[in-house]
Amino acid sequence: MANKKPKKSDKVSKPVEKVKAETKTKSEKVVTAKVKGATETKTTKKVVKKKSSSKPKVIASGLSASGILESQPMKGFFKKKGDVDENVLTIFKKPRLYNLLGSLIGEVIGTMFLTIFMMTMGVYQPLYAIFIYIAVTAAITGLSGAHLNPLITAGMMASRRVSAIRGIIYILGQILGAWFGLLIVNAARLAAGSEAELPTMIAIGDGQFWPVTIIEMVGSLIFAFFFARATVYKRSTLTYAIMVGAGYLFASLTVIMISTKYFTLQNNFMMNPAIALMYQILPTGADNFGQLMTNLALALCTYAVLPMLGGVIGFYLSDFTQRLAGDPRK
Repeated sequence: MANKKPKKSDKVSKPVEKVKAETKTKSEKVVTAKVKGATETKTTKKVVKKKSSSKPKVIASGLSASGILESQPMKGFFKKKGDVDENVLTIFKKPRLYNLLGSLIGEVIGTMFLTIFMMTMGVYQPLYAIFIYIAVTAAITGLSGAHLNPLITAGMMASRRVSAIRGIIYILGQILGAWFGLLIVNAARLAAGSEAELPTMIAIGDGQFWPVTIIEMVGSLIFAFFFARATVYKRSTLTYAIMVGAGYLFASLTVIMISTKYFTLQNNFMMNPAIALMYQILPTGADNFGQLMTNLALALCTYAVLPMLGGVIGFYLSDFTQRLAGDPRK
């Protein structure tokens, strides 16, 4: 009986207990390692966060996240600010095509309303014009941005707020809208049997090219500058419309004072090439063909080309001062 063999269960129990102990030790080590790793990870994250917060984040415009001016304020000045994927190949594809058609209709209708007012009241009614501009701009803003003027569209294209193809289509729509406005005013005048003449603009005579051109360019630059600044507040339709109307009022009053006080001229500015064309500023006759072409080129330069150049300068001036001032808004 003394040489009794141990039970099979006794032989198994000891190794099992040993395995359990070893497993427990390993699991404790793994848990400890995991906790340690997590602690190190958290510490690392904190360090990285501190490092990233120590340097101000620089955005593409050359401004810091806090709006502080960086060493390169002009960085990205000519970067595309509108739809980067819009071009002549994509704009006529759905859904951009629908957006373009809606915007085009808005430009036609808005420019038509402005033309009706100008053809009825004339250019020397700036106090009335501010309310017209506010109302029309507020109504058309959601459709196309309410350019309603080729010089504004030229500035939007040059500052890359809209694509070139969209800008060209807008300008064609503005000319079409101005023509519709002229037709409506003429139809109403003829139906009423009125003998009143439509407001006219004085033709450019000898020695008047540069005075009239300077007046147009100054007014166009001022109006475009205000319009560019208004785009910063485009989220508020009312603020946007008021700034556009106030810009036109200030530009009109400025050119009226310049033209009457220094050049003794009247009815010689428009600051809207599309509406100016409806005032028949293009010559229809001359002594010879060469003279006709010369007069045509001078009229286009005064009332179309150079005012659009003034619009481009106004937009660039707005963007330039915004960069230097460190304004992060776009």
